[in-house]
Amino acid sequence: MQDDRRKVVIIGGGLVGSLCACFMGQKGYDVFMYEKRPDPRKTAHTRGRSINLAISHRGRAALRSVGLEEIILESAIPMKGRLLHSKTGELQSVLYDPIFNNCIYSVGRNFLNEVLLNAAESYNNVTVKFNHNLVDVDFRREVIQLRNNDTMEVFEETADLIIGADGAHSALRFAMLSTPMFQFSQTYIDHGYLELRIPPELGDKMTPNHLHIWPRGQFMMIALPNKDTSWTVTLFMPFKNFNSLGSEAKIIHFFDNTFPDAIPLIGKEDLVQTFLNTKPSQLISVKCSPYHCGSKFLIIGDAAHAMVPFYGQGMNSGFEDCTILNELLERNNVKIEEIIRQYSKIRVPNAQAICDLAMYNYVEMRDLVNRKSFRVRKTVDEVIFRLCPKTWIPLYNSVSFSNLDYSRCLRNKQSQDKVYNLLVGLFLLGLAYVLFNALN
Repeated sequence: MQDDRRKVVIIGGGLVGSLCACFMGQKGYDVFMYEKRPDPRKTAHTRGRSINLAISHRGRAALRSVGLEEIILESAIPMKGRLLHSKTGELQSVLYDPIFNNCIYSVGRNFLNEVLLNAAESYNNVTVKFNHNLVDVDFRREVIQLRNNDTMEVFEETADLIIGADGAHSALRFAMLSTPMFQFSQTYIDHGYLELRIPPELGDKMTPNHLHIWPRGQFMMIALPNKDTSWTVTLFMPFKNFNSLGSEAKIIHFFDNTFPDAIPLIGKEDLVQTFLNTKPSQLISVKCSPYHCGSKFLIIGDAAHAMVPFYGQGMNSGFEDCTILNELLERNNVKIEEIIRQYSKIRVPNAQAICDLAMYNYVEMRDLVNRKSFRVRKTVDEVIFRLCPKTWIPLYNSVSFSNLDYSRCLRNKQSQDKVYNLLVGLFLLGLAYVLFNALN
């Protein structure tokens, strides 16, 4: 960026916005970040948003770039694999990476938010303002209007780069809908989620260092560990199933038949009260293109590519957005207009790929993990990966433990599927040949 292009405005002070502010502050830009909500460091946790998140390679790399990886991982809990719960109580550990022992980390949302905000505010050139809404965008004049929700004052703001990191229901993205050639689609799946909890005093009854999954075909329940030894439990299920559980008797009957080992951990009273007093939250997937508009407007994170949470890549991909934008900004002789155009070209296909993979992984987690064919395929993947670690990287490993483009991960999976199907076909053909000769 040239010396005379030094002001950046960020709309949205969540995780991605705060990290972006750290990157921009580190580069010496004058940064103004506006968040519509109150300061989360001064408010209680809001039910409906998971209190912990899974951080993996891409997120760690972004945090490392701004010097925050170590402080985050010190308060995070490593999860080396999935622990599958059957209906009858049997447990099966499935490691994410039995070859190189990579793991993902469960980290508290509130803690991560606090660290990022504190880090952003530690830069003298970063100003953070809460309770400020984006109310209008004038793309022709290249200015935005913001409202101070405390005073109700409306004022204009402009900058050399205006970044929307304001989430799945982004106000900046909504404004971009009115611009020519902007493509947009959103999908609400017919499954919702409800957050439950295993209290700290019972947390030690859970096998540590795993992401626990109760896969049940059309739905599932998962549990992630917290630093205080409690566990955040999330039930993902079709809305019609939630709607059928309108009484204490129906709720208990459902859990007795579906997740019997979870009842003594969650507690009947808390289980029933949560179901009767909380509506399940919705899950949305957003795709749009391009991610830029004009010469200075850009959207990142969920504002550009909100996804269902089943690959644990929503936050990680948003953090990777910041890394890629930062790398493009390193080209000091390139104008902002060209940088954001390049960003869209690089990021759109990859973000859309991980949105699709997140949808796929829900099917894997709730259903495929119980099938013998899936376990055989996973074993084959691990054997070939061990023999050819640079040419055959299983899908989960490439997504969670590498910085390969998401679109490349998806193409690799498609190629590996063809090879695997060919191997199965040859095996079956050989078996048929042996049986034919044995019978004749």
